[in-house]
Amino acid sequence: MEHGVATITLDSPANRNALSQQLVAELNAALDRAEQPDVRAAVLTHTPPVFCAGADLKERATAAPTAQAAGNPMSDAITRLGTMRAVTIAAVDGPVRAGGIGLMAACDLVVVNRSVTFALTEVRIGVAPAIISVPILARCGWSRLAAPFLTGEPFDADEARAIGLVTHVTDDVAGTVHRLVEGVLAGAPNAVAEAKRILRGGAPDMAEMVALSAALFSSDEAAEGMRAFAEKRPPRWATQQEGA
Repeated sequence: MEHGVATITLDSPANRNALSQQLVAELNAALDRAEQPDVRAAVLTHTPPVFCAGADLKERATAAPTAQAAGNPMSDAITRLGTMRAVTIAAVDGPVRAGGIGLMAACDLVVVNRSVTFALTEVRIGVAPAIISVPILARCGWSRLAAPFLTGEPFDADEARAIGLVTHVTDDVAGTVHRLVEGVLAGAPNAVAEAKRILRGGAPDMAEMVALSAALFSSDEAAEGMRAFAEKRPPRWATQQEGA
């Protein structure tokens, strides 16, 4: 945690950051910290070379059925990435498969290296991309996902951007993420949180948005922002971040 930014690292390179019970538990523990009010942005990154290989199939094959059915920490993590107040950014510098795509898609912004490949391989092992379909279908229309879902064939970063699965394709993931974090921190905390809520809330209700607009324009943040604009200086939230 530094200057309002929490970094969460998938760190199990021995199994290509597969979604073992331990890794998902550690992810949820890290999200506990990222959900605290002093966090403005949370970056989900990974130990190279793979972002996430999907489910830990060796563990799933030997787990008792009751253990597999008890609770669902994976769905909890996906939900939390999308609903927490902080802006969530996936920083993807290696291949992503199956459940890893779900984690990535749950984030608000998804920055991937141009060389990264993706595949929804579930059907090839006898299952379906069920839990992860929730964040993925929220980002992409079903028709564009038909081939990846039904065939399991890999696709590249340009295709991922074309279907709306990722927001940024770059040769410099770290640099692009840094620029996006700076942009988030330049915005007023409550305004950014409300902007995220609007994006995630489906088709907005006009009456609700009129009320929200009035409330935001009358807020202390807006008063400070407009005063700073008139005085040609950074608003106090930007100054606080610079001095943190």
